[in-house]
Amino acid sequence: MKLQILALDGVFDTGLAALLDVFATANELVGHLALSVAPFEVRVVGLRRRVKTALGFSVPIAGPPAPAAADWMVMPAIGYKMPQTLVPALARADVGEATAVLREARAAHRPVAAACIGTFVLAESGALDGERATTTWWLAPLFRERYPNVRLDEGRMLVRSGDVVTAGAALSHMDLALWLVRQASPELAGLVARYLIVDSRPAQSAYVVSDHLAHSDPLVEKFERWARRHLAEGFSLDAAADAIGASKRTLARRLQAVLGKTPLTYVQDLRIERALHLLRTSSRSLGEIAAAVGYADEVTLRNLLRRRLGRGIREMRLSD
Repeated sequence: MKLQILALDGVFDTGLAALLDVFATANELVGHLALSVAPFEVRVVGLRRRVKTALGFSVPIAGPPAPAAADWMVMPAIGYKMPQTLVPALARADVGEATAVLREARAAHRPVAAACIGTFVLAESGALDGERATTTWWLAPLFRERYPNVRLDEGRMLVRSGDVVTAGAALSHMDLALWLVRQASPELAGLVARYLIVDSRPAQSAYVVSDHLAHSDPLVEKFERWARRHLAEGFSLDAAADAIGASKRTLARRLQAVLGKTPLTYVQDLRIERALHLLRTSSRSLGEIAAAVGYADEVTLRNLLRRRLGRGIREMRLSD
């Protein structure tokens, strides 16, 4: 597998290192364990002769990108974590050139992948239009606003849509790299994960700070505060709309625009967040926790947690 990792100035240090470490470890294990897997040929390519990471380290650039010669083009994150710094960065000349490279890769029918804020660069190229994708969970409102043609699912850690793969926040670079290794050999990917002590993380949902997302819009923030106070009660859209002084239609429209969710789905997210907190920090039974977050029985809560987070109750209790 020939991979070209496109490093822009200000590339996220951990993201780039995670990608390189996974492929280097995979190549070492192939040699030591005599697996019949061809080595991964990894080139870090750039649009400038000198590229520095977000923390100021020099990146050894092998040369300019050549999409036609790559099996995969991989776009790691650039180190701009908040909208006020990311939006100006997306207007940089080298980012514009990177989007042209990604378009060239798609025109040549080359698969492309991106992680974390690298998904914004990929979306700028138009490669995600009409596709399913994930992104950095705390930037989902900005992503949804800028790229309305992308079918965003920020709760997932990794999303494949045809020949395009996107991964979520920060350390999802590791998940993306392991996924690429898995395409060559599931056995090798499992070994690399064991050597690097990487657990399966199918969802970002367990890491999302819901009120951080809600605070990007005043009306959504008011709804979030109301919902938290009434988690133990059955949800009523009429009561919520009356309490925050908005029509049901306006409330639903704002939540869809900002969070991509219905009011009920967002309340479920808050219930899951609260239930997970209680599982990790208290000795309450699952039935008691279910009642505290508005579910009539523990079976409903158990099934919802398993479906959303991909883990069992015992695993969640022990995860901290």
